[in-house]
Amino acid sequence: MRISPIAAISLAMLASRTTAFTQTTIPKVFGSTQFTTSLNMSTETPILTITPPFAAVRDTVITQLTTSGKVPPQMIPSLSHFVSEYAMACSENGSVTPETCAENIATCTRVALENGLPGPTQYKFENSAHQAIRKPFDYYQFGVDFFRPAMDLENSVVLGTENFEEAFEFMKKGENVVFLANHQSEADPQVFSILLEKIGRRREAEELVYVAGHKVTTDPLAIPFSMGRNLLCIHSKKHINVDPTTKESKTQQNVATMNQMLKMMRGGGVGIWVAPSGGRDRRDVDTCEVPVAPFDQKTIDMFRLMGSKSKTPTHFYSLAMVSYELCPPPDTVEAGVGEQRNIRYTPIGIACGEELPNVGGKESRHLFAQSAMEICEEKYFETMKEIEVLVKNSEKQ
Repeated sequence: MRISPIAAISLAMLASRTTAFTQTTIPKVFGSTQFTTSLNMSTETPILTITPPFAAVRDTVITQLTTSGKVPPQMIPSLSHFVSEYAMACSENGSVTPETCAENIATCTRVALENGLPGPTQYKFENSAHQAIRKPFDYYQFGVDFFRPAMDLENSVVLGTENFEEAFEFMKKGENVVFLANHQSEADPQVFSILLEKIGRRREAEELVYVAGHKVTTDPLAIPFSMGRNLLCIHSKKHINVDPTTKESKTQQNVATMNQMLKMMRGGGVGIWVAPSGGRDRRDVDTCEVPVAPFDQKTIDMFRLMGSKSKTPTHFYSLAMVSYELCPPPDTVEAGVGEQRNIRYTPIGIACGEELPNVGGKESRHLFAQSAMEICEEKYFETMKEIEVLVKNSEKQ
């Protein structure tokens, strides 16, 4: 059985790292009290085994989740797994302290319990569009800060910088840009933001609008991260027919969202990230490889139509995302919420192709979608290859 290229890269990178700590302070998830646990480490610990300070963070938080009485019993296993995964990922990053790990977990748990649990306190997104909440609590920065420790940024890649620069200049002039991207993990907005920061485009990263499916606005753990993003809320083709009794209302919401997007585009200067596949790339369980999921032509046609109707120049770019190993999705599509979350410490990458030429016309619209998909795939493999080179070079140092 073959291992996916990124999995092989990550394993090779992780095997070369060791970390040791002597003391950590762990904040309580359900309160402000802190306590300190002293741990003496005289020898290095293999990186594939979580170090004791991070294990202490993990165990303390899980105990609090289990005994607090504030977490629904059915959510404890999935949250405990999430905490375990995050603590392991942080322990594999030699520059992250147990204190940072504990603080991030505490913040994530707090905002998830405050906003995500079903009931009267659950945050309700607008049916069509959502504007990022930055005050009094900055949910955008929370999401970026949470996932950053799980990213091996030294070995991460941004390709097509000149194309990003061109796209953002179009936006600066009041024109629109649509990034047609493959989608690999729930953390893709954070991946995009953090890597755009690397090329000096933090402000543009903050202003981007993401086309989001129903899961990121209804899943208890996903809700706080989504609250920090500008969203256009839709129901994808993969899920709209799951419950026939709600199909009509979902269709109406999609129409409202398209109208809201048209309004945005008429105003100009908007950048939109959309995954024309309608979901995340999934692993081939036979080969363990992760192919780019096929782009849906009708989705791309719709965005081109909206661009044309807006009467504002709209530019399209293929965007490759390499982030699967960061938060690997389930191997099969699940209609419901509450999926088990996995987190890995891994390099990530993005690559932007040149502006897509207006090929095909009305009679052969499939040629445009085909071109967008082919360029995305090309950039995807190019990015993975570049990450592999960086990891191998780092191993030699």
